[in-house]
Amino acid sequence: MTEKQIRGFPATMKRMPTKYCGGCGHGVISRLVAEVIQEMGLRERTVITNPVGCAIWADLYFDCDSVQPAHGRSPAVATGIKRILTDHLVVCYQGDGDMAAIGTAEMIHAANRGEKFTTVFVNNAIYGMTGGQMAPTSLVGQKAVTAPRGRDPDGAGMGYPIKVAELLATLEGTRYLARGAVNSAANVRKTRAYIRKAFEAQMRGIGFTMVEVLSPCPTNWGMEPVRAVEWLEQNMIPAFPLGEIKNTLDSPALKAAAPVPALEAAG
Repeated sequence: MTEKQIRGFPATMKRMPTKYCGGCGHGVISRLVAEVIQEMGLRERTVITNPVGCAIWADLYFDCDSVQPAHGRSPAVATGIKRILTDHLVVCYQGDGDMAAIGTAEMIHAANRGEKFTTVFVNNAIYGMTGGQMAPTSLVGQKAVTAPRGRDPDGAGMGYPIKVAELLATLEGTRYLARGAVNSAANVRKTRAYIRKAFEAQMRGIGFTMVEVLSPCPTNWGMEPVRAVEWLEQNMIPAFPLGEIKNTLDSPALKAAAPVPALEAAG
């Protein structure tokens, strides 16, 4: 048998030591984004917006243009970039604290307007960089620095986990919403396919697209990496079901209005 290389190190990523904690899913997710950008030949026409949070390090790893907006403001910045550079791939790379808490207004209104950029939303159910506080996506009963006895929606008035993809699915401006995970090779492949589909839709000029990705955070969950993956499988996936949450890309009206363009070959 002859050996066949399936993938190599993407040219859209810089070779450097990672700042992410051991077992964190951010590295895998960043790699998937970089691979799809290279595969589509869009490296010279890509802008990543990476705001405060663990996502802020994205500009260290992606070898393409990037902007660091203020905390939660990525959708507003991405709106301006995409409206000026209409032929570019514009990607919001955001965490759950950034997107679903301080950036809620920007996220919802950009989606409702059908802004033509793509959000890669990393959901690890906790604030990662700032020390493990409860996030809008933290599960009921999940312990955090600000919820030492676990999230209590009623007794302590902490509310319930926000299902961002399902929330955005109710807005008419959203065209493609999917949720993947990086807990297994099979789910990594599916997540990659979701990202590719979202990017292709953006380059066709079709409304708001987002891929939510469930990711382990061993450090702030207080677990070893293997246990963190198991916890994600046992707790997060049942709470945040995987799959395509909303897909209007194949509707006859959208197909007629936005044919698939000829993409550049990857260099």
